[in-house]
Amino acid sequence: MKKLKFVFISFLLMILITGCKTIKEKTDAIVEKENQKLGKFIGKFSSDLQIELGKPDEDFKNDKGNLVFVYNTKKYGIPCERRFEIDSNSIVVGFVSNGCF
Repeated sequence: MKKLKFVFISFLLMILITGCKTIKEKTDAIVEKENQKLGKFIGKFSSDLQIELGKPDEDFKNDKGNLVFVYNTKKYGIPCERRFEIDSNSIVVGFVSNGCF
């Protein structure tokens, strides 16, 4: 009886560990796809960014004096925020994506 219980618990743990690994792999793939999509704007003019994504929900100057465009969306009720940093020449120099998939 103890042997059967041990086999059953071991089987459940194996399924749980495998499931977590699968979720992590899927999440990593989604993040990589998001980074590739947004990375194409690096080195482009801010006007190209606005043509693709529209008018930002918010814009402000950061500590470096660069302009930051903020785009907010929701997917399945989960908030997504994308921030793009734009230098004084109107060139996109960086981005950050939080909660987006």
